[in-house]
Amino acid sequence: MPLITIVGASGRQGMAQVRQALRAGYEVRALSRQADPFAGSDIEGIEGIDVRPIDLYDTESYRPALEGSDYIFYTHPLQARADRAILVGQIGTAAAALGVKRVVWNTSSWIPDKPGDAHTYAGNTAGINALWRSGAPGTVFGSVLFMDNLLTNWARPFIVNEGRYVYPHNPQLEANWISLDDVAKFMLASIERPDMEGAWINIGGPERLRGKQVAQFLTENFGREIKYDPCTPAEFGRYLVNAAGDSMPAEERDAFAAGIQAFYEYNNTAPTKPFEVDMDHVYERFPELEGKLEPMKEWIGRQDWTDSNHRPAFG
Repeated sequence: MPLITIVGASGRQGMAQVRQALRAGYEVRALSRQADPFAGSDIEGIEGIDVRPIDLYDTESYRPALEGSDYIFYTHPLQARADRAILVGQIGTAAAALGVKRVVWNTSSWIPDKPGDAHTYAGNTAGINALWRSGAPGTVFGSVLFMDNLLTNWARPFIVNEGRYVYPHNPQLEANWISLDDVAKFMLASIERPDMEGAWINIGGPERLRGKQVAQFLTENFGREIKYDPCTPAEFGRYLVNAAGDSMPAEERDAFAAGIQAFYEYNNTAPTKPFEVDMDHVYERFPELEGKLEPMKEWIGRQDWTDSNHRPAFG
């Protein structure tokens, strides 16, 4: 059975990849700094998973973590202490040396098709180049905006406790929200396809939604009004810092908040519209997933919105 090694398996993104890989019948290895990365989760089949540590800032830890892998799924940490290009390039170099069949990188943000875009978008371009140059066979997905963000402790409490859907999108901004399980399905669908080696593509969910539409789906689910209450990008930056709590060093908080503010100010006005995805092109490349991606309303309806569904703020 092919082995998929998942970097960052304890976060929301990694756990979705673990869940979908197990359902698809793959053997899974989880890389995490936590001894029990799945504590409190209800993923079926995790009992026998091989859990190994990795330190992304210590390349000496890569070989024992990655050896024996057929495929590697990599998601860049939001609070990384090194550039995207450095880390994914290092993963690629290690994978090439170990003869890994494919490295699949989930950038967690949009990939521009020409130079000039700022923030993580420019970092994604640099990271793709670093992965190609590493010698590892690679596939890259630019997943633009996650439905699962609504479950984090910087979004869920507003919804559940105050009846407000708080997000920094301007009211006219449209976004192809995608569930993390669907991101994982794209990653799995790519690994045995030769045409996806050395390829990148932006992916999103099946609908392009505005803030009020998301609020309406939440209202229908909870049976009470959930009002769309857009915050400013500056406010959103502080919400994320507060949600991180002690996991974020005090000396990093102001810079992190400022970075989030600038990122969302850009997204609200950028002519490239980084949250919109050409889904016709996506289905052209992945026809087997057309009609299989989860709409926002269905996703909201199957979630556990209680305090018990806690994962790390940026997991």
